[in-house]
Amino acid sequence: MNNLSFSEDQLKQVQEIIARYPEGKHKSALLPVLHLAQDSFGGWLDVPVMDYVATLLKLEPIEVYEVATFYSMYNLKPVGKFIFEVCQTGPCMLNGSDDIIAYIKEKLNINVGETTADGMFTLKTVECLGACGYAPMMQLGKNYREHLTPERVDAIIEECRAKAN
Repeated sequence: MNNLSFSEDQLKQVQEIIARYPEGKHKSALLPVLHLAQDSFGGWLDVPVMDYVATLLKLEPIEVYEVATFYSMYNLKPVGKFIFEVCQTGPCMLNGSDDIIAYIKEKLNINVGETTADGMFTLKTVECLGACGYAPMMQLGKNYREHLTPERVDAIIEECRAKAN
């Protein structure tokens, strides 16, 4: 496993997560343990990290891969410091999310699923984020950015750059 291991505190946290679920239902801990792993090992889940999680939860590796590849909140390759997760479902699309995605692609010179050369930004499209009344919108970290326009996107990019310095 390439000396891959959670710290003692993180292992304690994993045990606390597992304890939330009934005996024999340890697979239920998979989502929060994957979040912990992603946060702990560079912001993404490579195969050794997923295999480590499988070992901790006594699961087959394929069970972890199935979950990690299904949900857009898990990154399967390195990502930028800031991830623009733009909603692309119906209400956002009707309110211009396609235009916002195109604008971000042009502004940052990347395609969906790519990261800028400086490692600062990654652009992802995601399914409904549940904020249809604020469309078009995106998630940036734990926060929603709503009623997006090219000008608002520019301001968000500048805000992110300022935070990075």
